[in-house]
Amino acid sequence: MKIAILSPITWRTPPLKYGPWEQVASNIAEGLVEKGLDVTLFATGDSITRGVLSSVCERPCANDKSTDPKVAECLHISHLMEQADDFDIIHNNFDFLPLSYSRLIKTPMVTTIHGFSSPKIIPVYKKYNHTTHYVSISNSDRNPELTYEATVYNGINIDEFIFNREPEDYLLFFGRIHPEKGTYEAIEIAKKSKRKLIISGLIQDQEYYNEKVQPFINNDDIVYVGNSGPKERLKLLSFACALLHPISFREPFGLSVVEAMACGTPVIAFKLGSMPELIIHKKTGFLVSNTDEAIEALKIISSINRFKCTEWVSSMFSRQKMAEGYLNVYNEILGR
Repeated sequence: MKIAILSPITWRTPPLKYGPWEQVASNIAEGLVEKGLDVTLFATGDSITRGVLSSVCERPCANDKSTDPKVAECLHISHLMEQADDFDIIHNNFDFLPLSYSRLIKTPMVTTIHGFSSPKIIPVYKKYNHTTHYVSISNSDRNPELTYEATVYNGINIDEFIFNREPEDYLLFFGRIHPEKGTYEAIEIAKKSKRKLIISGLIQDQEYYNEKVQPFINNDDIVYVGNSGPKERLKLLSFACALLHPISFREPFGLSVVEAMACGTPVIAFKLGSMPELIIHKKTGFLVSNTDEAIEALKIISSINRFKCTEWVSSMFSRQKMAEGYLNVYNEILGR
C-alpha cells in the first residue's frame, strides 16, 4: 500500500515548537512507516521523516514573510494531486481546501478533520460528504450533518515522554495564549490557590496577552517562559504538579493534555469538548466547570496516581494505536 500524507505548511513537520496539525501528521506518517508501509510525506522542505519527503515549499509559511501563504498552499496541494495516481490512499491533514480536488482524482482521499475553524467552512465538507472519507479526532467533535468512517484519537510517541514520579510544586499552563484556551483563568486559579504558575505557549492574541496575562507576570509566582520546543516542553510537563486546561470552547482534542499525562502529570480541565474522552475524572485528573471547582480539585491533586496517567495514555493515545486505527480505515475503504 502506497500512502500520501498531506501535512500543512504553516510550520515544519514535525514542528520545532508550535504546530499541532503538523505534529499529528508527522506522528501518523512515522507510525505507518514503523508498520513497514510505503509512506510519502508532503510537507515543507525542512521537514523530517523516515518515509519519503516531497516538497515544493522549502520553508514554513510562518517563517518566510516573502511567501504569500495562499500561493504556497496552492502549489503544495496541487503538487500532491498531480501525482495522485501514484498512491493507493491520500490522507489529507490540511483542512477543507484539498477536498475540492477529490472528484478530479481516482485515488480515495481520507480527511482527518482536526476541528472546524468556523461554521462557514461546513458547506465544503457537506459538498464532498458522500464522495470522500472523514475521520474525527474525538466523538465530541463530530458534526451531525457529516458522515464519518471512524474516530481515531491523536497519538503521541510515548518514548519521547519521561515518566516522573516526584514532581515539583508548580502548576503549568501549556498552549496557545488566547482567550478560548483560558490563560487568564489559569492565572486566577494559581493566584487563589497561592501556587506558582509557569506559562508556556505561542502568543496568538497579542491584545489579550497585553491586557489579561502580561500584567500578572512577575517571574516569581507567575512566570512566562515563551513558546517552548520539545526539550523545554518535556521538562515543563514532567515536573509540573498539574496541568491547568481551563478552556472556554469545545476543543476537538488537546495534545498538551495527553502529553502531560504521558509524563504522569494529572490535568485539571474544564469539562468541554473532548476533555471527558481524554481525562478519566478523579483517576488521571479532574473535570471541572469553573475556576472555583478547579481550586478545590487542586487541594486533592496528590490523590491522583501519576503512574495511572501514563498507563492510560499508553493504552489509548499512542502513535502505534493511532497508526493501527488509520490502517483499518484505509483497508476498509480499499476493500470496498
